[in-house]
Amino acid sequence: MESGLDESARYMHKAATFPNGCHVCEVEIDPDTGATRILRFVVVDDFGTVMNPLLLAGQVHGGIGQGVGQALLEDCVYDPESGQLVTGSLMDYSMPRPDNIPAIEFSYNVVKCTTNPLGIKGAGEAGAIGAPPAVINAVVDALSECGLEHVEMPATAERVWRAIAKAGTAKAAE
Repeated sequence: MESGLDESARYMHKAATFPNGCHVCEVEIDPDTGATRILRFVVVDDFGTVMNPLLLAGQVHGGIGQGVGQALLEDCVYDPESGQLVTGSLMDYSMPRPDNIPAIEFSYNVVKCTTNPLGIKGAGEAGAIGAPPAVINAVVDALSECGLEHVEMPATAERVWRAIAKAGTAKAAE
């Protein structure tokens, strides 16, 4: 006996949706240790119509935590001679903890999307995309008084300390 009902449908949207936003980060760096502390993190995003504000805020906060980890902490280290992964466990690989993530000042500016009936835009990776450049640019800005214009990610305390020491050595040599 065949099934009595068989139906399928497909919705083709007119165009892609593009959320947008701005992430601003303020950091403080201890020149003696290279440790970076985030003092303030402000985010304003436009996701169009917001269906669930609490879920959206959680998604953005989690993405920012991931981005802070990428910018300051998470580094895969391989032995240069053997190629063996040295940071093979969470004892060696630094992930962000609550004390690495500041209180996030999050708000959104609703501009309805015109290419879908609900007026929504994606939120997906917004926090994870905006946080790394905001954090690393804040680090570079803080180190600009040392004459530094670039720091590799992740800007670990050791990497920042070495950059400060190298910049101080270069200034002393001049």
